[in-house]
Amino acid sequence: MNAAIYWLMRRYRRKAVAVRRILQICAALVIVGFLALNILAYFHAKSMVCFEATQSDTTSPESMTFFQKMKTLLAGVSIARPTMPAALQDSILPYEHIRIAVDSGLYLGALYRAADSGKVIVLLFHGYKAEKSCLLKEAELFHEMGYGILLIDFRGSGESSESYTTVGYFEAEDVTAAFNYSRDSLGYQESILYGQSMGGAAILRAIAVDEISPEAIIIESVFDRMLTTVEHRFEAMGIPVFPTANLLVFWGGRQLGFDAFDNNPIDYAASVNCPALFLHGENDTRAYLREGRAVFDNIPSQKYFVPFENIAHQSIADAATNKWEASVDEFLQSLPHE
Repeated sequence: MNAAIYWLMRRYRRKAVAVRRILQICAALVIVGFLALNILAYFHAKSMVCFEATQSDTTSPESMTFFQKMKTLLAGVSIARPTMPAALQDSILPYEHIRIAVDSGLYLGALYRAADSGKVIVLLFHGYKAEKSCLLKEAELFHEMGYGILLIDFRGSGESSESYTTVGYFEAEDVTAAFNYSRDSLGYQESILYGQSMGGAAILRAIAVDEISPEAIIIESVFDRMLTTVEHRFEAMGIPVFPTANLLVFWGGRQLGFDAFDNNPIDYAASVNCPALFLHGENDTRAYLREGRAVFDNIPSQKYFVPFENIAHQSIADAATNKWEASVDEFLQSLPHE
């Protein structure tokens, strides 16, 4: 009897040791995996917010093959610092190149064109991975309506200083600097702010944080939350969004000194106290229509929402010029200064 009990106890101890070792190995693998995932997220975040001196970007997720997606997942993306194409140089001849100081040596490149008549100026702010020439179509349409034009490069893009982006967070300071410049240096007492995607987010944040007071805003294809828009990029890659998107947002903010989880236009919208026009493509998969509407719903002032059929995350003025122009003109005609 004693021998049998002794044998059972030894067998139990051996199994207990084996189970403990398996658990230790599993715990070690989880820790190593978590660290590896954070390292990948850190470098992916860096590549998303810090532009490179390259000629072209990594292919969009929707256009990638399976193997390209795997390579990008491991090696990260490459995003070229946005610059104006040489072919567009002739398109800016009517515009004057100016430089707008922000602070501590940071400056913004901009293009200015005076209004043929009137005293109202439209400030145009581009989206992520873009620069001011991407809005030349919209600028020309606004100018034909009789408005002065100020096309602005956000920090990190075009003729501005720096080589990074915070997808609207610190760019709000750029909006405020350009807004003040239009009044103090160009002499316009009325201004309308127009922003695409990231540009719209920066406008809303500038109103909420810096308390600027434009006469009206036009927001196109805006996302609701920073985390949401990052999640959509992982969805396009076919990669689980949790916890990868959360880690990317965390490390992106940490590298540039801000809390990226707080970069939420849906929250900024509550501070808007001027007329607002929202334009959004119904097929937008970067910022879904429902997300743009959620931001719109939080606007407490006079507001209008215009959806566009068969339009993705792109320049709506390019894709649906007549409807874009009619919607914008009707909105502008309704403003008090008109």
